[in-house]
Amino acid sequence: MAILIDRNTRVICQGLTGAQGTFYAGQAQVYGTKIVGGVAPGRGGMGGVDGNCHLGLPVFDTVAAAADATGADASVIVVPAPFAADAILEAIDAGLGLIVCLTEGIPVMDMVRVRRALAGSGSRLVGPNCAGVITPGQSLLGAMPGHVHSPGRIGVVSRSGTLAYEAAAQTTAAGLGQSTCVGLGDDPVSGTSLADCLELFLADDQTEAILMIGGLDGAAEEDAARLLRDSGSRKPVVAYLAGAVNAGGAEAAGAKADALRAAGMKMAASPAELGAAMVAAMR
Repeated sequence: MAILIDRNTRVICQGLTGAQGTFYAGQAQVYGTKIVGGVAPGRGGMGGVDGNCHLGLPVFDTVAAAADATGADASVIVVPAPFAADAILEAIDAGLGLIVCLTEGIPVMDMVRVRRALAGSGSRLVGPNCAGVITPGQSLLGAMPGHVHSPGRIGVVSRSGTLAYEAAAQTTAAGLGQSTCVGLGDDPVSGTSLADCLELFLADDQTEAILMIGGLDGAAEEDAARLLRDSGSRKPVVAYLAGAVNAGGAEAAGAKADALRAAGMKMAASPAELGAAMVAAMR
């Protein structure tokens, strides 16, 4: 098993014909992801009877048309920030189960509208401004570098895209591999949280341990710690808190780390020790 995506996930790319969409969809195709179409308003019909297409994929004017024609159940969004919230809302309206938004710089008030629409819907949003999701050897949505990942037993969730890649590289080198890696992004208003991913990993049979990379601001880490404590799970969880401690912030950072330890998480001392801390926690 895995979480969020697997080899059967059928994906459309919103913004397929732009430079970013072309790059990320092309990378996903090379990895083996089932990219089944794209959306570019005003360019629908590409891939029709005349054979015109983009990256060998049909292009549609709307998400609803793309989903109906292709049977897609997920979308990766790479459209400019002024239009990204509407793109997410369109994917929600089309009933897509997973929406991964890579776009950065979406206005906060636009994301407030998105959060309202997500409530009660059947859609899950990862992002915005995120690295994406990869289930190694099966499917890739976003900017995750496939070559540092390997199929395995560790669930990785991170607010930092760069440290998500580092965690994957180190657990690969340690022979542990990953079940799924999720780069959540760090925008103030977003979709899936650390606690949401932790809950999914705790319920996943393939995931034997979890590596969680959080930050020093906000309460997302404490929420994840509370969930772990209340779950009663015995799966090992290693955590690392990324970010510089500013003047007067050391006490708050220490309190956050203490809360994670109290919930049963093992703390990695530095980014260079993520893999070693995970190996030690699994002994």
